[in-house]
Amino acid sequence: MWFRNLQIYLLSETFEASAEELHEALLEKAFKPCQGLDTFRVGWTAPLGKHGDQLVHATNGRLMLCMRREDRILPAAVVRDAVEEKVDEIEAAEARTVGRKEKSEIKEEVIVDFLPRAFTKSSRSYAYIDPQNNWVILDCTTANKAEEILSLIRESLGSFKIKPLAVNNAPSAVMTDWVKNKAPDDLLVEDECELKEPVENGGVIRIRGVDLGSDEVQQHLSSGKVVSKLAIQWQERIACVLVEDLSIKRLKFMDLVMEEAADTAADDEVMRFDADFALMSLEISRFIPALCEYLGGVDKN
Repeated sequence: MWFRNLQIYLLSETFEASAEELHEALLEKAFKPCQGLDTFRVGWTAPLGKHGDQLVHATNGRLMLCMRREDRILPAAVVRDAVEEKVDEIEAAEARTVGRKEKSEIKEEVIVDFLPRAFTKSSRSYAYIDPQNNWVILDCTTANKAEEILSLIRESLGSFKIKPLAVNNAPSAVMTDWVKNKAPDDLLVEDECELKEPVENGGVIRIRGVDLGSDEVQQHLSSGKVVSKLAIQWQERIACVLVEDLSIKRLKFMDLVMEEAADTAADDEVMRFDADFALMSLEISRFIPALCEYLGGVDKN
């Protein structure tokens, strides 16, 4: 359940629904497996998995949701082989060449025949709403994946007004300054970053395992390149890669946090989930404001 990537959004209006009210609103979009010719299905499932049946898990006023996606697995090679086999049968039986249009129709027939019998794979994506801080936090690697979850929330609620987190100072400029000069006292710049030329389709250099204060890195910065991704540690509690679009990659809660989690009494899976969610969301609620402050504050416009 510990989030590994963050996409951060701000609520544009007060979110007042209780956990029970939100559960009821999500029920209509509860997950159902693929049927017939479905290529995929998405829907809400219990964040607690087999240990719960509620579609919302509330802790300290924060509301955890879980979207389940099921995809049909129909490899292109399998379809191609089946199409070629049918084409060969037709050409041998009728002594003629099968044209492109007919091949396309045969491919559609093969897909319709195979889909209901195809294997499926499932994935779960977590998000939580923090009404107190007006945030929506999603454990996603990309904005497109986040939008899939947000779209499902909108469909369930009818309206869900949010906007991506924005700050007053360009993150790439601030991160470049951290590498060239000095990062804030409670922030440690690690030995990994991505540099890019600040022009369209400019070159990108990925650096890992190298002291970012080295002459080589500093020369790249002096030539005009800027930092687009940067590995950082915050207060020895959180490590991550900060991206210029304000997404967080490879989020890791460090030993101090995980020791606190281990020391928390939890007699069963439900209590453990609850305790971990409470601690994780608390750390995130401290980290995000600090990060925004480093970047000039939240752009409220």
